[in-house]
Amino acid sequence: MIAHEPGSGLIVTASGLAILHRELIITLATRHRLPAVYFNRLFVEAGGLISYGADTIDPLRRAANYVDCILKGEKPADLPVQAPTKYELAINLKTARALGLQIPDTLLARADEVIE
Repeated sequence: MIAHEPGSGLIVTASGLAILHRELIITLATRHRLPAVYFNRLFVEAGGLISYGADTIDPLRRAANYVDCILKGEKPADLPVQAPTKYELAINLKTARALGLQIPDTLLARADEVIE
């Protein structure tokens, strides 16, 4: 089992199933003392260790520019595809303590959100 291997961890990538089953994933990772990194802060708010992923609100704000351009007559096919420009780092210190992990101060200083 991966949880018994030294230096092991879990990376949970973006999917609807991961969001649907986030409570189970977080519970199993914690039970097996498996550090996990998630793609969205929802997981950290629910008890996961760390998340690093694209801000989900920023693209919605930038979509207003697309609507404006289309309403002014630009063709949607001529508009550039935009990639995420803002990423968020969230850390759950309660979970870190439960896993026996010490999060470096330098990482905590870079976090957008630290949950105590």
